[in-house]
Amino acid sequence: MNKKHFLFELGTEEIPAGYIGNAIQKFEELITQSLSENKLSYEQILTYTTPRRMAILVKDLQIQQADEIIEKTGPAKKIAMDDNGQLTKPGLGFVQGAKARPEDVFIKETPKGEYIAVKVEIKGKSVQDLLPEMLKNAIDKIYFPKSMRWGSLNIPFARPIRWIIALLDQEIIPFEYAGIKASNISQGNRFYQLESNTLISNPDQYLTQLRKVFVIADREERKGLISEQMTSLYKDSRFKIQEDQRLLDQVTDLVEYPTAVIASFEAKYLRLPEKIITSTLTQNQKYFAVLDENNQLTNYFVFISNGNPEHSDIIRTGNEKVVRARLEDAEFYYDEDLKKRLEYYVQKLDSVVFQAKLGTLLEKTERIKAISNYLCDQLNVDELSRKQIVRAAHLCKADLVTLMLGEKEFTKLQGYIGMNYALHSQEEEVVAQAIYEHYMPRGQNDQLPANSISAIVAIADKIDTVCGIIGVDLIPTGSNDPFALRRAANGIVQIAEKYQMDFNINELIDFAYTQLKEKLQSETHNLDVVKDFIKQRVRWLMEQNGFEYDLIDSLNHVEWNSLLDIKTRLSDLKAVKQKDDFIKLVLGFKRVSNIIEKSKTNSLFNETLLQEDAEKALYENFVILQKSLTEKLQSKAYHLALNEILPFNSHIDHFFDCVLVNCEDIQIKENRYALLRMIRMLFLQIADISKIVTE
Repeated sequence: MNKKHFLFELGTEEIPAGYIGNAIQKFEELITQSLSENKLSYEQILTYTTPRRMAILVKDLQIQQADEIIEKTGPAKKIAMDDNGQLTKPGLGFVQGAKARPEDVFIKETPKGEYIAVKVEIKGKSVQDLLPEMLKNAIDKIYFPKSMRWGSLNIPFARPIRWIIALLDQEIIPFEYAGIKASNISQGNRFYQLESNTLISNPDQYLTQLRKVFVIADREERKGLISEQMTSLYKDSRFKIQEDQRLLDQVTDLVEYPTAVIASFEAKYLRLPEKIITSTLTQNQKYFAVLDENNQLTNYFVFISNGNPEHSDIIRTGNEKVVRARLEDAEFYYDEDLKKRLEYYVQKLDSVVFQAKLGTLLEKTERIKAISNYLCDQLNVDELSRKQIVRAAHLCKADLVTLMLGEKEFTKLQGYIGMNYALHSQEEEVVAQAIYEHYMPRGQNDQLPANSISAIVAIADKIDTVCGIIGVDLIPTGSNDPFALRRAANGIVQIAEKYQMDFNINELIDFAYTQLKEKLQSETHNLDVVKDFIKQRVRWLMEQNGFEYDLIDSLNHVEWNSLLDIKTRLSDLKAVKQKDDFIKLVLGFKRVSNIIEKSKTNSLFNETLLQEDAEKALYENFVILQKSLTEKLQSKAYHLALNEILPFNSHIDHFFDCVLVNCEDIQIKENRYALLRMIRMLFLQIADISKIVTE
């Protein structure tokens, strides 16, 4: 079957770097799906992107759908034909609807009897006819975090669309989108010419032709070239570029023709805290920091130019000027801020609203201090550590009203600025560290606080946020979580697990609510919502620890007050789950649970009503087991308790083999139910093992 290469390029104004990867991935998925649905084969699909283009190359695309013979079944013969074998009105209607002729009709034998049927030949469509609709549907479904509309068009896209290529070998596919008709003309790099038209004669020439106009459309090639250029800049030097894969990915999506250039700033700015400088370079400007042989920051940086390599000196001067201006501002903020001790800024928090219904940052600070004190009580923290924790809680938000953060230049450095200002103010190092680390973890792969001082302040801050925000009805829904409450709650349970903090989670939530009572509609508004929210985060953490869903489900009935208790139960259950004795016990316990579910009464157990030897034996062994388990359950020695109950399955099996639970005597039947309920309640003190999957 004849095959051709198909090239599609969507040319735009510069798309934000963070949008490009997801957009081209979605576009490729949609095209792949459409080709499959239309039964069009191909060898492979390649994707290309730059800030100004998204392109796919479909190699060896089948250019004509295969013809198909489709069998269509109509009404039953007795309805579709008269006694003379002629088509009735329903029969003729079916034939016309199937676009067939009366002479095409044949009788089809089915399990339900005889039906009329026809075979219809469906002519395959050409890819030229199919592609326009496929392309339009795919573009329409590309999602961007933010889209815009331009001109008089009502078509949303990340940036205005300026040109389109749709090329099947040398043939231009008739396609139009957003008022742009497809052609075989692309655009080169802007520094080359503002309108640098370049002819793409056929898909195989795409990369080569664009390279002539200073565009490297293959993203991986462009990324590799950037890495090679940066490595070669300091090949035989004592300096090296600070590794930053995330920045490398960003920069790759910011340029079309990369040139790595060394630049510098005045060495005097190196007196500033390191992250102020690296934030200016990497986050604000997307430049790479340069380190010396001791991994210390230098006053050099490397930027990736998208301009004419011949004019790198001019571009360098412009970039150095921008960095100098930012560092000059930072130096001014830094020097002005340090004229006061960090504690000076605490009272200024009263002028900044944390959340409209929850008051100011100063009020939040007071709540964090109270919760930190509460946790110190629960965890039996020594007095020195308590003093350091409360001091860190008092100062943890102070940097938010400094010039450095208040001017919005370096907002991502909250905590880090506070740590540096605290050290400058002669605060204890552990206090300064807690000011920085109480925000941890900031993201999914971020570190946790490095010591228990930081950890307690971090939990106090996060639980206040979760309780407060949910308490004023701003409950996360789906992917909508503007206050990052899931991240905060995940942080709470991760930190508690790391430091083996055995506090009562629900009581902590209750205490946090007492600090918020003047802010909320009532002292318990959405209290249960918060408790369930945190429970779900504990469940998430247990899943991250590798515990299977059925083990976790077996603890749904217990109070999830202690994270450590839940983890201990799960670990001990996991250790015995594969034992043959345990599997038999689970099956026996499921029989107990299933029978109890059918009982509509809750009669009390009466030992005098026991009749059969097997039920008497079951009760006697239950009493022995209950006494044996009491001490083990009190000390949370679940592994010992589980080993104790493993042999009990033989008594359950013997009971069911010898005793008819649903006997005619109602009183005796209910007494047997009561005995089984007592056994079930005892087992439930460990776990509801009926939930455990044994297959």
